[in-house]
Amino acid sequence: MWREYLAFAVVLASAALVHGAPAPNPWPEFDVPAPGPARSIGSYSAGCLQGAEELPLDGLGYQVMRPSRRRNFGHPSLLDYIGKLGKRVHAQKLGVLLVGDLSQARGGRAASGHASHQTGLDVDVWYAHPKQARKRPLAMLMREQLVAESVVDDARHTMVPRWRGHVTSVLRLAASDERVDRVFVNPLIKQTLCEAAPSQRAWLRKIRPWYGHADHFHARLGCAKGDADCQSQATLPAGDGCDELAKWLRPRAAKPAKKVIRSLRKVAPPSQLARYKKAVSEGSGWPAQCNALLEVAGDERIAAKPGELSR
Repeated sequence: MWREYLAFAVVLASAALVHGAPAPNPWPEFDVPAPGPARSIGSYSAGCLQGAEELPLDGLGYQVMRPSRRRNFGHPSLLDYIGKLGKRVHAQKLGVLLVGDLSQARGGRAASGHASHQTGLDVDVWYAHPKQARKRPLAMLMREQLVAESVVDDARHTMVPRWRGHVTSVLRLAASDERVDRVFVNPLIKQTLCEAAPSQRAWLRKIRPWYGHADHFHARLGCAKGDADCQSQATLPAGDGCDELAKWLRPRAAKPAKKVIRSLRKVAPPSQLARYKKAVSEGSGWPAQCNALLEVAGDERIAAKPGELSR
């Protein structure tokens, strides 16, 4: 039955690539990585992952959240990046990283929440963490139910003071790894970093404003060396990017208004936001090289149902 379904899905996906129609999404059904050497195939928003590795739910300086989603798979370089970042955060006494989504077992588009995270090179990390997470690993039930805390104060058009220094330090560590291509944050966070004017500003170039990201940052690694089927993004422009914030932020009010000031323009830039929302809801086809990863062996099991705790 599964072979018939996936064969049918491949046919429809090929047709979608030709005719532009939304394709079915079989990728969330896989619970086992595709065998073979690690390969990121396609683009961050239209691709797949061969030879993924599963990030352990706990490591020095990090804990995986929402384990039942089974989105803790990634390219080996991403797992190495998270492990080393956690160790640096722990060594500098910055608490613990609460890790959100990486990718699915074979990459591809998730059932909800993301347009990217398809090639095993993306990871979401919460900015804040409860005090008990510093002392011991959170219980699985708490990891499922805990909600990420925003560190942005929209009314005052800035970051929440108690998290400002922490977030700055963690982002500096996250962006300083040479493998990192971009780190997406809320525009107000980028503005706060720019205004702080640290003496070493090179890492700010990788900090990129993007919709949302008030409660987590999104680190994206570049394609691994020699990964010929991995599609990179355009090279970032020179400079620290602080002069690009005007299109994202409204002028700051002289005094905080009683009514919350929206930090992001509703229509800035409208075409870009519309394309992103469509990509999240509909997705797009995947490269032909991904079709081989849709094959199912007899001992592979279907992914955990939503709401199940990770085994």
